[in-house]
Amino acid sequence: MSKFAKFMKENKAVRANELHVVTKLLCDEKGNPLEWEFRHITSKENEEIREACTVELPVTGKPNLYRPRLKSGLYIQKMIVASVVVPDLYDAQLQDSYGVKEPEDLLLAMVDDPGEYNDLAAYVQNFQGFNASFEDKVAEAKN
Repeated sequence: MSKFAKFMKENKAVRANELHVVTKLLCDEKGNPLEWEFRHITSKENEEIREACTVELPVTGKPNLYRPRLKSGLYIQKMIVASVVVPDLYDAQLQDSYGVKEPEDLLLAMVDDPGEYNDLAAYVQNFQGFNASFEDKVAEAKN
C-alpha cells in the first residue's frame, strides 16, 4: 500500500452541482423563477479563463517592458459561463432567441438587471471557492 493512498483520486470528494435562482424575470408557467444549474470548474479551467482575460500593457517610460492586467469583468463573465450547466449558454436556438452569438453575450442578455448580475457574480465566485475577501486575507496574514 502506498504511503499516499489517502491522496488517491478515488478518495477525493465529488463536488455536487447546485441550483440557484438567477433572475426573477425568467419564470415557469406558474410564475416561479427558474433555477439555473451550476457546476464547479477545475483549477486548470480557472487558469485558462484567467489567461484568456489577461492582457499585457506597456509600462509608461520603459520601452519593451510590459505588465499583465486582468480584465476582471470579462474574467467574471467567462467564469459564470463555464459554471452554468442549465440553461445551455452555447445553445444556438437560445442565442438566436436573444439575437446574440456568444455565450457571454447571452448571459448578459438573459440577466440584464445590473443588481441581479452582481448577485450572480457574487454567488458564482463564492460557489467556486473564492469566498474570502481581501480584508479577510490581510487579517489572517497579520495573525
